Parts: sequence; structure tokens; C-alpha cells
Amino acid sequence: MFPEAFLRNTARETGVVIRERKIDPVILFWVLTLGFGVRFLSTIRGLKRKYEEKAEVKLSISSFYDRFTPEMADFLQRCVLHAIAFQAQQPGRVLGDKLKRFKDLVIQDSTIIRLHESLAKIWPAARSKKAAAGVKLSCVVSAIANSPKSVRIYPERTAEAKILRLGPWLKDCILLIDLGYFKYLFFDRIDRYGGYFVSRLKGNANPLIVGINRKWRGDSIDVVGQKLREVLPLLKREVLDVEVEVKFKRRKYKGQQSTVNRRFRVVCVFNSELGKYHTYLTNIPVEILSAEDIALLYGARWEIELIFKELKSHYRMDQIPSANPEIVKCLIWVAILTLMCSHRILRLVRNANPENANRYTPLRWAKVFSENADRLLTEILDCMGLKLDMLTLYDICIGHGCDPNVKRERLMERWVT
Repeated sequence: MFPEAFLRNTARETGVVIRERKIDPVILFWVLTLGFGVRFLSTIRGLKRKYEEKAEVKLSISSFYDRFTPEMADFLQRCVLHAIAFQAQQPGRVLGDKLKRFKDLVIQDSTIIRLHESLAKIWPAARSKKAAAGVKLSCVVSAIANSPKSVRIYPERTAEAKILRLGPWLKDCILLIDLGYFKYLFFDRIDRYGGYFVSRLKGNANPLIVGINRKWRGDSIDVVGQKLREVLPLLKREVLDVEVEVKFKRRKYKGQQSTVNRRFRVVCVFNSELGKYHTYLTNIPVEILSAEDIALLYGARWEIELIFKELKSHYRMDQIPSANPEIVKCLIWVAILTLMCSHRILRLVRNANPENANRYTPLRWAKVFSENADRLLTEILDCMGLKLDMLTLYDICIGHGCDPNVKRERLMERWVT
């Protein structure tokens, strides 16, 4: 996924290195990707020591610290984009029989990353009474690739509506959308791109019912021609599957703004534990997925929550103590690269054991990957011909084990020589 030639060329193109001297961009890339988070090397000094160990060189802290520049952030972002494109071309999971007519199942969502409070002027928090800083990480996750399809970083105060990017890539795909992105204009655009969507219905949405997809026997209430929120309290059926009509305004074009009436499908499934209906809006025809299928499919959104949990719990994305904005951006991209490497190996493991592929769950795998990341780093560098011998290890121990503060008084210094 990351050939040595690609890393060196990209490092030169982005200006991370001009002439390779003490800093080798390939070793630095792998030390960051397999060092930050997974080995709890959450400080720049810890990463520096790991780099010195693997590169067999000695650096000043300033020379290493100064490597975290906008050029480095650009380099790491390009590596993420390369990994996404690489994963998309590899054989992955296959959609089940009910979804075999679709190209992919994708999930859109975002999460907040809390940062050092001194960065509040650059990235102010959206809801906070005290000084707080944060950025918003937006992801589109592919179910087939079991990996991010798109990753972007925004200031925390960026509205969700400005984050969702629709386009021709949606054709024949199902997009599972969070309530934060609920907008009839978006649903209309997805449909016009030839895509499909499933979203929870907003609490204040009250569309007009114009048709019914599932008829109930006996003395059932006629819901056609009524508003959805008015009939739900009167129903005793477990499932309501209807066609609704909504009205909204499209964006202005040449100074004019048109009002549109669109039909969508609403599915309501009664939750006996909560004593209320869960309501969903979609454009997937009833001939393809039943109402129960729609409710179960929306539950697949949990996949992206697991990825955010993996990034924060195992790859320390929410534990970036630095007050340097360039270091923050670099380490966010590094955490995503760690995730991409982890999921690449997970895919290889699943392909090698297809009968038990679904038993390799993401969070369990993340723990195994974290525990073995240092060994993986050693193997990768060994393949590059950078094998650590005992003499080099001895020199590293002498250098790192010695306190750099020459004049500091030691506890036993006056008693023991």
C-alpha cells in the first residue's frame, strides 16, 4: 500500500525533504504511523527516540520538532488519499443478496476531536462556556472496503450541511445519513444523482401521506391524505410503510428559486421497549427492501461509530496534547494512516480465513494490531535493509538513558559514586 518509491517521491513533491540527510522520510513515515498511539508514543520526544532507534542516528529535539510543518501535513494527507484509492481497488467484502443490485453501502458522519485550549482562537469549540478548542473529522465509510472512502478535517463550528459532499459517485450506492444532515434538498440531489439513501425522520418533520405500501387487514385507520405526526399516536400496527409528499425550495439559480414537491418513502417501526415508533425516510422501493429491512439497514450506521471509537480509543486521536497547530494536523492524519494500515491487514486476514471473516471484529482486531505494531515496524524496516544490531542498540541505550540536564542534583549523588 505504501511502496518506498511512492513515499520518497511524495515527500519530495510536497517539500517535506529537499535533500535526505539525517531525516529519512520513509523511516519517519513508518515511525509515525506505527508509533503514535499504538505504542503510546504520544509525545514528540517519544517519537524522536523511536526514530533515532530505527534510523540509527542521533538528532536534536529542535531538528525533529521542526519537521512538523504544513508540508508534512500535506504529505500525510496525500498518503491518506493514496491509501483510500488503493483500498478501493482491492477485493473486499460483498454485499448480501438483498443489496446485490447496489454498488456499495456508504455511511456519512462526523466526530469532534478535542484539542489543547490554547488553540481556541484558531479552532474554537461550538458549544462551550470556557476556553475550548476542537476540530470536526468528517468521514464517508464504505461497507465493502470496510474503510474510509473520504476523510476531511473542518473547524468544529462548520455546519453539518456544509460538510456533506454529494456527487456522481453516489450512483447505485446507498448512503446512510445521520439526522444532522437531514435536508430534503440533499435527498432530492441524491435521487437525481441515481443514488439511494436512508435517514431517520426529523422530529419536527410532518409530511403528507399520499399512498400506502403495506395494507393491514380488518378495521384499520385510513392514513392517506393525513399528516404523519397526526396519525402515528392513533395507530396500533407494528409497521407503517407509506409514500409521502414533501415541499422544499431548491437553491437559487440566476436569481430565481423554485419550490419543489417530491415523493419519498417513510417507514415507521414500533419499538416496544421505548413505546414509540422509529421513523425513517428513504427512496429505496418497497420491492427491493421491506420496512423491516430498512430499519435493520439503518442500524448499519454503527459501523462508522466503531471506526471513530477505534481512532479515539486505540489510535489516540482524541489525545493530542500539543499546542502547535501543525503538529495537531499532522498527528490527526497519522492516526488515520494507522487506521488504514490496520484495516489493510485486517482485510488480508479476513481473505485468508473467509469462513470466519465476520468474527474478526474491528475493535478486537485494533487491540491485536496495537499490541503488535512495534514488531510490524521492525519487520517493515528490516525489509528495507535497516536491521538493528546489538552494538547500535547499546549506543542508543547510552544516549537515551543519560539525563541531558547536566547541572541537576541527583538524590544519591553525595552518598554514592
